[in-house]
Amino acid sequence: MPSSTMSRPSSGSITPRSSPRTSSLLGREVPLTKGILPVLAGELNVGGYAGSVSTGDERPSRLDLLKALGDNTRYAIYLELARSPRPLATAEVAATLDLHPNTVRPHLERMREVGLLDVRPDTSGGVGRPQKLYELSAHSPSLGLEPPVYPMVARMLLDVVVDLGVDPEPATEAGRRQGRVLAHSPAAERGSCVEATLCLLEDMGFDPASVSEDGVTTVAFGHCPFADLAEHNPEVVCSLHRGVIEGFVDTVGGAEVGDFHDLSHRTPCTVSMRSAR
Repeated sequence: MPSSTMSRPSSGSITPRSSPRTSSLLGREVPLTKGILPVLAGELNVGGYAGSVSTGDERPSRLDLLKALGDNTRYAIYLELARSPRPLATAEVAATLDLHPNTVRPHLERMREVGLLDVRPDTSGGVGRPQKLYELSAHSPSLGLEPPVYPMVARMLLDVVVDLGVDPEPATEAGRRQGRVLAHSPAAERGSCVEATLCLLEDMGFDPASVSEDGVTTVAFGHCPFADLAEHNPEVVCSLHRGVIEGFVDTVGGAEVGDFHDLSHRTPCTVSMRSAR
């Protein structure tokens, strides 16, 4: 990620210093001689972003998305689109950055190709060929640009739940309902039930790493997007997470959820799934 953004971004690219190649283990199995413990200990770099689940899904990895933002111009474009309440045309992006549209256009297309942006035609009814409108895709990294009110509201709602003395089971059931909804999303169509669940967890930002043995897949979460809330009340928040996985897996079918170890058991958290025979 660029350390700074110039007021008039250049069209050149920043070449990051090379670093050791790592893997998040997604899309390949860890040798059984290593088992899950090295994964939990971080020996196999659970937190990497070098891979994606191999299910025939051609989405780029998180690393590819972030690499595309190594260019100052693309990074500035990304920030403009992230801050915009609506999709923007090429000319609008160019005017905001004080650049020529011909300079901005190839960057927009490159960002679309790697999966950072979605594009749709402008249907406002203008004369001539509809222009393209660009917006951030659902797979774009957030970069912490979400409205700060969302985490605040989440913390307040969690406080209400705690004050009311709600036990974890209603939270688990609420998570299951959401999991059943997600089972009808594109994530559910990516390979087997276990593979689809890994893709869902990756989309949600959990950076999952998995090992499989005797039909049981154990998944470790290299990152927890709920961490700030979960550390405050793991019983409720981790129950929500477990419920999402259970509802998704039960609805997609082809596997069942086994053990779920949350923050009160170990770090990183893990879940096991057994494929149906």
